[in-house]
Amino acid sequence: MSIWSRIAEALSALAQGEGLSAVFDRLRTPPEKSVGFAIAVIALGAKMAKADGHVTRDEVTAFREVFHIPSSEEANAARVFNLARTDVAGFEAYATRIKAMFGDEMDALNDLMEGLFHIAMADGQYHPNEDTFLHEVADIFGLQEREFTSLRARFVPDAAPDPYEVLGIAPGTSYTDARKRWRALVRETHPDQLVARGVPEEAVKMAEKRMVAINRAWEELGLSPN
Repeated sequence: MSIWSRIAEALSALAQGEGLSAVFDRLRTPPEKSVGFAIAVIALGAKMAKADGHVTRDEVTAFREVFHIPSSEEANAARVFNLARTDVAGFEAYATRIKAMFGDEMDALNDLMEGLFHIAMADGQYHPNEDTFLHEVADIFGLQEREFTSLRARFVPDAAPDPYEVLGIAPGTSYTDARKRWRALVRETHPDQLVARGVPEEAVKMAEKRMVAINRAWEELGLSPN
């Protein structure tokens, strides 16, 4: 059964009067957690689209880049998006439920934030309201400021990404410690690791861009073991 068919099953509860928040509460264990991840990205993406005041075709296209959505399943994805966009519950309530769903699995929450940054930048602009939205979601998720800054450095083209920020290390970090951090990020970005922590296979494409950014940052540092 495809993830979109499983999403359709989860959404069947909505037809019986349950809200998306209640659906999140029932998606805490594998394989349901991957369904929860997909719904979370789409739902928070819809809330974020309201933050900058409009939904562009680029933002809709970004969902296709984060998730490979078959044409036969577009209606289910659109249903999640529209339900979240029109739900009276604020994004804070959604983010709180998602945090409860993933608990202390910070890698998965970082993955989710990455999907939201990808959607935010789909139109080539980073709206101040989107920055506020993402910062508040990150706070609810429990991400450290360094982690948020690292994500923003990789996605927002204000300037060339600072390799130290991308890797989440401070200038002056020794070669040994920097290499250890780089290798840890490479391991965390492996597709098998993403799937293991609940990221649906349809969204693993995100890891490709992350790996490129991580390796580019390491090369730019040009650290020597001596």
